[in-house]
Amino acid sequence: MKVVDKEFEERVIQIKRVSKKTKGGSKMSFTALVVIGNRNGRVGFGFGKAGDVPTAVQKAVSSAKKAMVEVVVHNGTIPYELVSKYGASIIKMKPAPEGSGVIAGGAIRQVMELAGIKDISAKMLGSTNKGTSVKGAIEALSKFRKEVKE
Repeated sequence: MKVVDKEFEERVIQIKRVSKKTKGGSKMSFTALVVIGNRNGRVGFGFGKAGDVPTAVQKAVSSAKKAMVEVVVHNGTIPYELVSKYGASIIKMKPAPEGSGVIAGGAIRQVMELAGIKDISAKMLGSTNKGTSVKGAIEALSKFRKEVKE
């Protein structure tokens, strides 16, 4: 956990070493999946790829800043129940009573915490791939109707 600006906090969800076959052999590089948020209704994710880990994370943070979404947070939870599908990942989200905390597994927990959601119950079905679950969770959070804000 690291503070990106004074405004955003970053969490590295996944770092993978990948390789590309070339004429001269295998060329190694790293990919990073990062989620950033201000814990007050703004969250985003980004991918970065570079020859070393710090540069990949830096690129991912830069990408995440460009892909920020507004999230409707209603009394510390989500306004209503939602089922979202992204690729082979299915994410079920339910509002939880105050004091329940974030009941979610894997990368979805990080997304919810950085979005500023304090009480939620979420379940991942199907593929639990970190990339698709993060994308699906952020896409689902951005779907909540804006008129619920009041």
